[in-house]
Amino acid sequence: MRAYAAPDTQALRGWQRRALVKYLGAKPRDFLAVATPGAGKTAFALRIAGELLADGTVDRITVVVPTEHLKVQWAAAAARVGISLDPRFSNSAAQHSSEFHGVVVTYAQVASHPSRHRVRTENYRTLVVFDEIHHGGDAKSWGEAIREAFDDATRRLALTGTPFRSDDSPIPFVRYEHGPDGFARSQADHTYGYSDALADGVVRPVVFLAYSGESRWRDSAGEEHSARLGEPLSAEQTARAWRTALNPAGEWMPAVIAAADRRLEQKRRHVPDAGGMIIASDQTAARAYAELLTRLTGEAPTIVLSDDPGSSDRISQFSAGTTRWLVAVRMVSEGVDVPRLAVGVYATSASTPLFFAQVIGRFVRSRKPGETASVFLPSVPNLLLLASEMEAQRNHVLGKPHREEEGLDDALLEDANKAKDEPGDLDNGYEMLGADAELDQVIFDGSSFGTATPAGSEEEADYLGIPGLLDATQMRDLLSRRQEEQLTKRTASGAAAAEPALTRATHGQIRELRRELNALVSIAHHRTGKPHGWIHNELRRLCGGPPVAAATTDQLKERIEAVRTLKA
Repeated sequence: MRAYAAPDTQALRGWQRRALVKYLGAKPRDFLAVATPGAGKTAFALRIAGELLADGTVDRITVVVPTEHLKVQWAAAAARVGISLDPRFSNSAAQHSSEFHGVVVTYAQVASHPSRHRVRTENYRTLVVFDEIHHGGDAKSWGEAIREAFDDATRRLALTGTPFRSDDSPIPFVRYEHGPDGFARSQADHTYGYSDALADGVVRPVVFLAYSGESRWRDSAGEEHSARLGEPLSAEQTARAWRTALNPAGEWMPAVIAAADRRLEQKRRHVPDAGGMIIASDQTAARAYAELLTRLTGEAPTIVLSDDPGSSDRISQFSAGTTRWLVAVRMVSEGVDVPRLAVGVYATSASTPLFFAQVIGRFVRSRKPGETASVFLPSVPNLLLLASEMEAQRNHVLGKPHREEEGLDDALLEDANKAKDEPGDLDNGYEMLGADAELDQVIFDGSSFGTATPAGSEEEADYLGIPGLLDATQMRDLLSRRQEEQLTKRTASGAAAAEPALTRATHGQIRELRRELNALVSIAHHRTGKPHGWIHNELRRLCGGPPVAAATTDQLKERIEAVRTLKA
C-alpha cells in the first residue's frame, strides 16, 4: 500500500481542533461529529484519517457518501492532504489498487452488495467515514446493509450537518439516549451548529426574501379558486396555491427569477464570480426554469438533472467558473461544495426540515468577511418557520409523532431525478390558471421585515439593491431603515389605504403588525442594549408561539404589548 506522509501544515478551525483533541483523547470506535453545512466536516475527517494512518491504528480507509459527485469531491480533498482515495472503485472489483489508501463509495453501492464490502473491511484494519450519516437510515434494507458491511470496522467516524430525520428509522452506529419525555434522541460526540459557525465567521448569514401573491386554479368540477400565499389556508389550498406559483408557464416564477437575477447582479459588483442556483421540484420544471433564465439573462445556465458522471463534471465546471446560474433538481442540495453560490431560488414544494437545511447549506459557506447569502422562497408558513429558525439545533427523535408527509424526505433523491415526471394526486382534475408575485417579507436573523411590495416596484428594488458586502449588524440596521422609510412613504402617500380591503385586509393587517413589532423591538434594543434576536426570543418565551414570520395576528398583538414593558 502507498505510504502516508502527512503534509507539513494542516490548519484547522477552532471547532475542528476541539473535536480532534476530544477524538484523539479517547480514540473511540464510533464518533459522531455534527457540524453545520460549510463548516469543514471533510477537512476534519481527513485529519482524523491522517492521524490514524500515521500511528498505524488503521491501514485502509472507506468513505461512504450519498452521491456519485461527492465521490470525486472527497477524493480531490483527500489528495490535497496526502491521502489517495479511489472514487471509481466498483462492486465488481476484487480489490482496490495498492496505489490508494482506500476508496470512496455511495450508500446505494454498499447496499447493493454489503457482503463484498464486509470482506474488504475484515481483511484490513479499516476506518469507515460516513458522510451525511443520516442516509444510513434511508430504508430498513439500507440500514441493515450498512451494519453488515461495516460492523467489524476498526474505527467508524460519522459526519452530518443535519442529524435529524422525519421517520423512526434508526441511523446505524449512532447512539440514542432516552430523555425525560421518554423519546430516544441521537447523541453527537461533538456539535458545531450554525449559530456557532456564524459567530466565528465560518458561514455567511442568510437573508430570505419571501414572495407571496394570489394564485388561481380550476378544480375538476370547473369551479375557479384563488388563494394568497402566506395567509391561513387548508393543506390542500396551500399545496395548490404553492404549485400554481411555481408553474414555469405562469407569472410568479418569471417575476421571482428576474428579482433573484437582479440581486445576483448587485452581488457580482462586489464579488465578480458570485453565482446563483434554482432548486426545482422535477426535471420538467428545471428545464423550463433554465429556458426562463436564458431569455432573461441571455446566458444559458448549467443544468444538473440526475446523479450521473456528466452531471458531476458540470457541477465541477460551474464551481470553478464564473457563469451566473445553475439549475438543479436534488443532487446539488446536499454535500456538494460550490462556495461561490450566493443567491438561491427555492422553487420546490418540499418543506421538511431536513431538505430545507440541506438546500440552504449550499449557500452559507463563507469566503470573505461581509458576504451574505440571499435566498428567494414562496411565502408558505412551513418555509417561513424554517427560515426563522435557521439557528435551531435538532436531533433525530425516535417514537415521536410526525406529519405523514415528512416521510417524503427519503424519496426525494429518487423521485426528483426520474427520467419522466409523473403526476401526483393533486394533478387530477386540477388546472393552474396563474399567480402574481409580491415581495411579502424579508427574514434575517430570526426577524421579519414586512414589505408587501409588487414585483418590479421601486420598493422591491430597495431590497434587491442591498450592497453585496455587509456584516450581520449592518444588514440588520439597513433592513430596519428600509422598512421605516417605506412605511413613512406609504403613510404620506396614502398607498396603504388604497389596498383592496376585502382581498388584502388580513394580509395587510399582519404586515402592519410585523412592522410595528419590529419598530418597537428596535426601540427596545436601544433602551436595553440587548440584541434584536434576544428580544424576539424573549418575547416568544413570554408569549409563546412561532417566530414573527409565522405568527398570527393575535400573537403579534400580544408581543407588541409585551415589548412595551420589557425590562433590561
